[in-house]
Amino acid sequence: MSKKHIAILGSTGSIGTQALEVIRRYPDLFIAEVLTAQSNFDLLIQQAIEFLPNAVVIGDEESYTTVKETLKSYPVKVFAGVNSILQIVKMDTIDLVLNALVGYAGLKPTINTIIAGKHIALANKESLVIAGDLIMQIARQNRAMILPVDSEHSAIFQCLVGEQKSSLEKIILTASGGPFLGKNKDHLQAVKKEEALKHPNWKMGDKITIDSASLMNKGLEVIEARWLFDITPDRIEVVIHPQSVIHSIVQFTDGSLKAQMGLPDMRLPILYALSFPDRLVSDFPRFNFLEHPSLTFEAPDTELFLNLGLAYEALHRGGNIPCILNAANEVAVKAFLEDRITFLGMSKLIEKCMQNVPFIKSPSYDDFVQTNEEARKKSMEYALAGSSH
Repeated sequence: MSKKHIAILGSTGSIGTQALEVIRRYPDLFIAEVLTAQSNFDLLIQQAIEFLPNAVVIGDEESYTTVKETLKSYPVKVFAGVNSILQIVKMDTIDLVLNALVGYAGLKPTINTIIAGKHIALANKESLVIAGDLIMQIARQNRAMILPVDSEHSAIFQCLVGEQKSSLEKIILTASGGPFLGKNKDHLQAVKKEEALKHPNWKMGDKITIDSASLMNKGLEVIEARWLFDITPDRIEVVIHPQSVIHSIVQFTDGSLKAQMGLPDMRLPILYALSFPDRLVSDFPRFNFLEHPSLTFEAPDTELFLNLGLAYEALHRGGNIPCILNAANEVAVKAFLEDRITFLGMSKLIEKCMQNVPFIKSPSYDDFVQTNEEARKKSMEYALAGSSH
């Protein structure tokens, strides 16, 4: 395997820091070519000093001087602003872009990366949720490969290597169920953010952890899977698997199943995406069946966890509805983390927004931008109204 030069968008977040841990373990195979962060300039500076990338970008322009001055004695170029992030993915020296940005902010960098003909390791599921059809079209036109980093989509991707597309019958996405598995409505109505942020299996950033607790994360993954694997929504199933050992399953037309398994460790799908098509030797902890004698499965409770149903609805309706869903969810999660709405109130806000933002059947990129802005505006109004009760 020849050495790969990697750009990490969002290098100070959960996925970004774990990706750098992978790069640290394979210095002869990976080079951190570009690192970007939105506002965590302290950690970005530390990363730049350790990995000496060609360039860093700090999204928050007010931090530019601090980063520039601190790194002036190092051979690292320093840029600032969102536009710099959009431009830097086009650098000739980059072999692979890992998009580990969170939320809508990852959409335009994903598109720019693919237009530049770069392969992309995609951890920003919202890109495909918002504009999956458009992104897959651009990827085909530019012959850019999209390598999934989500553990579930990496699992499906691995299960399909060497298989004919026509033999795929169904995708089964597994979900841990989050910290509130088995709880009733009264319990969920009263939960606080501190409880929702305690995921039983995975260590993730705040936004994705809340999404996991509400099952919205799984809903977003259903939409992502629809586009990544070109499969109709009725052939994507969600199963609750609390142990998070089976990361997802593929069912084939002959009735056989393929599952990808392992300990819940995001470094594994990150490593697979960075090294693909090779599979590298690692010293990560190994799974022992004898230490996990019971693997259990159950159906998701979509009457209690409404977000999963809302995601399926958005996917079936199509157009700009998934964009509305995503925007409303980002506002709802922020409002919940700021104690302005309840845990169950997030679903109500999202549903109301999906009903009241105008539907566009065949949206362009500009339509997505406008839809996102309008959905956020309405969602913030709903969140503000909810906080007064």
